[in-house]
Amino acid sequence: MRREASVLRILIAFLAMLVPAVAFAEEQAATDRQAPIVVTDIAGREVTVNAPVKRILLGEGRQLYLIASLDTEDPLGRVVAWRNDLIDADPATYAQYRETFPKLAKLPAFPGQENGLIDIESTIVLRPDVVLLNLEAMRANEDAKYIEKLAELKIPVLYIDFRHYPLKNTEPTIRLLGKIMGREARAEEIIEFRHQAMARVTDVIARAKPERPKVFIERIGGYADDCCLSFGAENFGKYVELAGGRNIGSDVLPSTFGQLNPEQVIAANPEHVVVTSADWEAYVPGGHWIPLGPGADPKVTRQKLEWFTSRSAYTDISAQKAQNFHGIWHQFYNSPYEFFAVQQLAKWFHPDLFADLDPDVTFAEYHRRFLPIPYKPGYAASLAARTD
Repeated sequence: MRREASVLRILIAFLAMLVPAVAFAEEQAATDRQAPIVVTDIAGREVTVNAPVKRILLGEGRQLYLIASLDTEDPLGRVVAWRNDLIDADPATYAQYRETFPKLAKLPAFPGQENGLIDIESTIVLRPDVVLLNLEAMRANEDAKYIEKLAELKIPVLYIDFRHYPLKNTEPTIRLLGKIMGREARAEEIIEFRHQAMARVTDVIARAKPERPKVFIERIGGYADDCCLSFGAENFGKYVELAGGRNIGSDVLPSTFGQLNPEQVIAANPEHVVVTSADWEAYVPGGHWIPLGPGADPKVTRQKLEWFTSRSAYTDISAQKAQNFHGIWHQFYNSPYEFFAVQQLAKWFHPDLFADLDPDVTFAEYHRRFLPIPYKPGYAASLAARTD
């Protein structure tokens, strides 16, 4: 009898250990099991998607910035193909991901432009659960009837946006991808981090109400010889306003992107010039671009920034006299990382107000919590007294 009781106790103990394992397996199976859900994309379209998605086609390679934030352990596990822009537009980040995930080098890639057509043949062959397209690609793909063709094959397309209205559309984009990837809690963590990082600037500006310096943003500095490409009231134009500056392009340009002539810049007499740039050797070999980005050499970026002070559009303006020229990584215009740009701009415009703010520390913490690659500084440079 005692032996039977002992065996019974052992059996009960074994079952007690087994139940949590079975429950975990069932929970994992539920997570992996796909079911149709209806979501609304950034274009306002209601789209049915089988979620959580297991096969994603990236209509732009830089969408990896968010995919990796949501699925840090294996950001490529769901990606079946991507547009090859990250390789050339952000080679340092591409190198980091390729080193961490060697299979990235073999990921099917297709060429194209930000507002251009997707590779529909590859899309049909790969049969993704979803295709992610930037909002500006909407017209070209709908004019070509690609969305309807893919819909007939039950391949849904979702439009997302970090570029045209980032302060309005980035967080809905994060939530949208979190929902279709089954990473909704993670999405909310990212959003809360962004809120706190932005509040480090906006709360101070709201309390102190400092005088706003006039700022000119030279967009894609060194990519082209044209002057003076810039931003209107959105994207970097909005970042400037949040950081306590006054973007002169907001008064002139009716849309997110546009161009001023040199005479307009001189007449506006900006107190700061901010150049967005990056390593664009693949596009403009040996150009005047500033190789900003992860791991950039500060001596090199500062030296290349100095060239911009000699542009005729900046002759005798206040920024030239005070050497208030700054360079910042261009990809902040097209990523979920704009909180770094806002913090860095605030330090340049109001160094005394933000003496204790370190954007590199903020971005390093984001990497530690949300990205699978280590943080490497190099995203900003300045000719002003040591504010970078």
